Amino acid sequence: MTDFTPWSALAGGMLLGLSVTLLMLLSGRTGGISGILGGIWGASRNEWPWRLAFIGAMAASFLFNPLLGLSEAALPDYSLAWLIAGGLAVGVGTQLGNGCTSGHGICGIGRFSLRSIVATLVFMASAALVVWLTGGLGVAHV
Repeated sequence: MTDFTPWSALAGGMLLGLSVTLLMLLSGRTGGISGILGGIWGASRNEWPWRLAFIGAMAASFLFNPLLGLSEAALPDYSLAWLIAGGLAVGVGTQLGNGCTSGHGICGIGRFSLRSIVATLVFMASAALVVWLTGGLGVAHV
């Protein structure tokens, strides 16, 4: 049994779509988080503010969890070693795939990029396969 609420998921998806659309319309930049975060290290001074604002807006959502009544029990309970391994795997994957799930899945598909459509199909199929093979092992049931 899950406590999935489609309205909050719909609202979150709409806010993501709106934010990457505004970023593209107002600055001509793509809103993939790995590109935004990865680009900070070599960014010029005028690049820092919008990159930090975008990352800050996403990070702020964690601060609102207690205000919205979401407890830590709703979050997956993984060891630090698994979190580090997962983070490294995602980092390597975003470099190999020239982007992340948000970059390809939200921004790339929205621009009808064939490369992004193929990348999204591959990572969605891979995720489904991993869940099927592990039986969802280690995933908290929210």
